Amino acid sequence: MDALYTAVATANGRDGRAVSSDGQLDLALAMPPAMGGNGQGTNPEQLFAAGYAACFASALALVGRQAKVDTKDISVTAEVSIGKDETSFALAVVLRAELPPELENETGHQLLEQAHAVCPYSKATRGNIDVQLVVE
Repeated sequence: MDALYTAVATANGRDGRAVSSDGQLDLALAMPPAMGGNGQGTNPEQLFAAGYAACFASALALVGRQAKVDTKDISVTAEVSIGKDETSFALAVVLRAELPPELENETGHQLLEQAHAVCPYSKATRGNIDVQLVVE
């Protein structure tokens, strides 16, 4: 891969801080209450959800442009769940794309599948975690 950009961040655990090398990201980290924490900070699942939603929305815009479909009113919500699997912990994702009424059809579903094929987050998770695509 020919890297176009490399993000660098350092974290010191689920109850600590996450800081990017350029200082643009500087967040308190905390376990969510559902996992026994105080919830007084963000958590890796929220960070992953934000990144995945942004990346997938960008991929939708790309495939929309290629198909000559207006995607400016599309938004993506990522729900990232953490739970236990057979051996330890695992993630699952639901990507909810809010589409304008004219795309709540086969075209909209096709755009989601195409975006899922090109989105770097989708590529990174493919075969590793369950990802569901939902048109809203």
